[in-house]
Amino acid sequence: MGEVNWAGNVTFAGAVVTPASVAEVQRLVSAAEPGGLRPLGTRHSFSSIADTPGILVSSGGLADVSAVRISPDRVTVSVPAGIRYGELARALEQEGLALANLASLPHISVAGAVATGTHGSGVTNGSLATAVGAIEFVDGTGEVVTLRRGDADFAGSVVALGALGVVTRLELDVEPSFEVAQTVYRDLPFEETLEAFDEVVALGYSVSMFTTWRDPDTIDQLWVKRRTDRDAPAPASVLGAAPSRLEMHPIAGVDPVHCTAQLGAAGRWLDRLPHFRLEFTPSNGAELQSEYLVPRANARAALGAVHELATDIAPLLQVTEIREVAADELWLSGAFGHDAVALHFTWHPRQREVDALLPRIEDRLLPLGARPHWGKRFTAGATALAALYPRLDDFRELAHRHDPRGVFVNDFLRDTVGL
Repeated sequence: MGEVNWAGNVTFAGAVVTPASVAEVQRLVSAAEPGGLRPLGTRHSFSSIADTPGILVSSGGLADVSAVRISPDRVTVSVPAGIRYGELARALEQEGLALANLASLPHISVAGAVATGTHGSGVTNGSLATAVGAIEFVDGTGEVVTLRRGDADFAGSVVALGALGVVTRLELDVEPSFEVAQTVYRDLPFEETLEAFDEVVALGYSVSMFTTWRDPDTIDQLWVKRRTDRDAPAPASVLGAAPSRLEMHPIAGVDPVHCTAQLGAAGRWLDRLPHFRLEFTPSNGAELQSEYLVPRANARAALGAVHELATDIAPLLQVTEIREVAADELWLSGAFGHDAVALHFTWHPRQREVDALLPRIEDRLLPLGARPHWGKRFTAGATALAALYPRLDDFRELAHRHDPRGVFVNDFLRDTVGL
């Protein structure tokens, strides 16, 4: 049996190779056959985006924290592609610096998260890819390419699904360190939350809602992460829901020991913005994930559509998370061109049943403009997705220019992007 992804639902067909230098990456790419090589991050994708019967080039050899370089003006940081966000965050905090946002897991690599459009939350916070100011990759010809924000092809080269090359280094925006306080509210009424949706998602710097749909008329939890340097105090209640007096896991009843500190206690940005702590390894094989990013204007309709499927969703679901992502101009981003609301589903590891349900969810959400997260489970193909990404033809042309031999093209890219 071959190597598997984090969840164990994808068995990789190829052999994993871990180069320790850009020159080694170049040699691997130059020697690869068409369709024979794919970049591989920390294996947190649930789709087959990284798979190939050839070589999987792991970014783990390009992850040395000593290779982190802060710019003299302290507004950017240059990082090796494979470094995990949690380790980068610790290095930045030692220098009194911070990233604007983090995803729920600090265990994921920078390059992998950026390439798939992974995000945190917040009405003013873009996806993690929006922090990228420059990107370096080895393209399909074996050449090292560097693109910077403002370059003609930059917006198509950040959330790029590994279709242009193997990313080796990125430059990210940073800012002075800050503190965050996290408060959890329990049992919000669903209809009232929809009516007050804009106000609720703006209660903090980063806001997440969690629900299991077992009681379709209740949002189980609201997590409000406030920046202490700019946000108002946590409200005494939200739509009648009081702050929890106990630490919570997103799934009620699960031990919150793996979760970041709550109860309104202020702490470092890196210890509050993720939902989970870096020092704990999340369980392997215990879940599947899907996610759809809906235009903000259609968020209420999308949530109403999911509400209608609650009795079908609940038996397969661990929890749904609802988050906000600010608009960007990155061609394959879920928030390209408009603010988005992300509807994230953490499923029980019952892939056959989950994959059978997804078309019913997509039949309701895709007409509302929902874009699937590239690294999660979804069933929509290239024809359906083309209508959701206005720059998809431009991306295909860009991919062909950087990979004329099709070294990086796999079944996933053929099926979803039409390469």
